[in-house]
Amino acid sequence: QVQLAESGGGLVQAGGSLRLSCVVSGSESTFSIYTMGWFRQAQGKEREFVAYITWTGITYYGDSVNGRFTASRDNAQNTVYLQMNSLNPEDTAVYYCAADRFGSRWHLESEYDYWGQGTQVTVSS
Repeated sequence: QVQLAESGGGLVQAGGSLRLSCVVSGSESTFSIYTMGWFRQAQGKEREFVAYITWTGITYYGDSVNGRFTASRDNAQNTVYLQMNSLNPEDTAVYYCAADRFGSRWHLESEYDYWGQGTQVTVSS
């Protein structure tokens, strides 16, 4: 059973930075071929695509975070990261990581097979 665990969330002032981590367990031998996605959900809003990184390291970002957030991965550690810079209050949300092996439309949450429980990010003004 594949399990994902996010960490690194917290409270930060506007303009600050955070780095989220997502560790994948239960599929260590195949982690390197998963595409890993990041999504977020603000209170009262639908879940929103943030970023993905493919097994080859190709990244793609949502418009609202492009240029401020960076996804990366360490296949040896079965971990994917989301570096978030220039945070603003609109970035406040629960952030989720997700994993997929066989899809292609990775900006869609329906494409992902496995999800973490989420980590709260709160940006104060």
